[in-house]
Amino acid sequence: MSDTAANYLTFLGEMGKLKHIKRTGWVLRNVNDPETISGHMYRMAVMTFLLEDNNELNRTRCMELALLHDMAECIVGDLTPYCGVSKEEKHRREDEAMKTLKSLCHKQGERMYTLFQEYESQQTPEARFVKELDIIDMLAQAFEYEKSQHVDLSEFFDNNKYTFKFPLTKSLHEELISQRNQMSNHETSFKTNVTIKETNGTTNDGFQC
Repeated sequence: MSDTAANYLTFLGEMGKLKHIKRTGWVLRNVNDPETISGHMYRMAVMTFLLEDNNELNRTRCMELALLHDMAECIVGDLTPYCGVSKEEKHRREDEAMKTLKSLCHKQGERMYTLFQEYESQQTPEARFVKELDIIDMLAQAFEYEKSQHVDLSEFFDNNKYTFKFPLTKSLHEELISQRNQMSNHETSFKTNVTIKETNGTTNDGFQC
């Protein structure tokens, strides 16, 4: 076996971990069968197919960004505001992890690392759009848990910091809130109030799963 193929298999083994690592935000809230990191990224990538053909975004690049934006978590884990890790430290750990993954993929790794930097810097329309997809998927997943498990995840929807600037994400958010309000009007209360598990970390602004 060539060294290149061996490194590729090592890389793919790291990617395989993402199929099994549960998203921390849902684990802390004790939801049943919480989604995995790869499941989250996959649905975000699928969302890029919903872009209109006449939009100014590069669909392929959006899909690539969606598929790798949490890739480093195969090494560092899913770090959330409840983990007691600063944003700066989180970025440092993820950047080092991406450099490790890059080293396994030779020239192809350079492109992945460049895309990761693009997403982290949030300087391009595609990166900002994918960040909005990240939030939409989180909210959609919270709503799905509320419907299927009768838990109250209002904390995600009561946070007014989310502003959506792209037509697709704006329309998805509006429809999501509308459907959730309709459900709430037909139910006097959710069955279970969610209590976040105790951690050694401290919280900071925003929600993340």
